[in-house]
Amino acid sequence: MADAFDPSLKDMVEECYFETVAEALEAGHSNLVAHKEGVTGAAMLLSSMSEMEHEDAKAAIVSLNLRPSQLHVN
Repeated sequence: MADAFDPSLKDMVEECYFETVAEALEAGHSNLVAHKEGVTGAAMLLSSMSEMEHEDAKAAIVSLNLRPSQLHVN
């Protein structure tokens, strides 16, 4: 599923995920809440920039296996 979009779009949704996670963590949310917000934000971006429905975009983001613990690695 993650290969359903081109590399530049993948980079954009990953950046969106990590920015959203960072903001949520800075606001004091747990890793779980930050992850959920990151997935939702990245899925919204992906669905707005492609022809994917939101649920399909969400599944594509989940398939990237992104985690808040990767925030400082990327």
